[in-house]
Amino acid sequence: MSEKQMLRHFLDAQRTSVLAILDGLDDAQLRSPVLPSGWTPLGMIEHLAGAEQHWFQDVAMGAVMDHAWPDGIDDPYDPDAPFKTRHSVEAVFGYYRRQCEISNEILAATPLDTAVKGQHNRKWEGEDISDLRWVALHQIEETARHAGHLDAARELLDGQTGLGPR
Repeated sequence: MSEKQMLRHFLDAQRTSVLAILDGLDDAQLRSPVLPSGWTPLGMIEHLAGAEQHWFQDVAMGAVMDHAWPDGIDDPYDPDAPFKTRHSVEAVFGYYRRQCEISNEILAATPLDTAVKGQHNRKWEGEDISDLRWVALHQIEETARHAGHLDAARELLDGQTGLGPR
């Protein structure tokens, strides 16, 4: 397996885990905050979709685009607010899946050592956001971190544990 295939394999595994952890929750559960910070499982999926879009499209490719939602709701991102959303469950999960597809297309078509063409929206001390390899590794980290959050949220919502691909 090539390095690129391995990165894609681990990224897809984390994405699949995120979706499997939430499978079976209804609209009310997906919109329920279970921790004091107030984020919701559906809001976390919207955040992960935005992270896919930001890191692969904006940062790696330098292609800052207007990302209109198919449901027409304008819900500006507030980095200081808990992850919540007014979008429909279908719109959020559809947007997440589409952003993952676009990220995979970029990963497939672009050499890993390609320098990033855009910028992250804030400086990270000690981080050299250098190339597509860095972006892919970061997205694995980001998705895995939030999969853990979602796993804990699921247990608090309905007691289910050990969910995800086997």
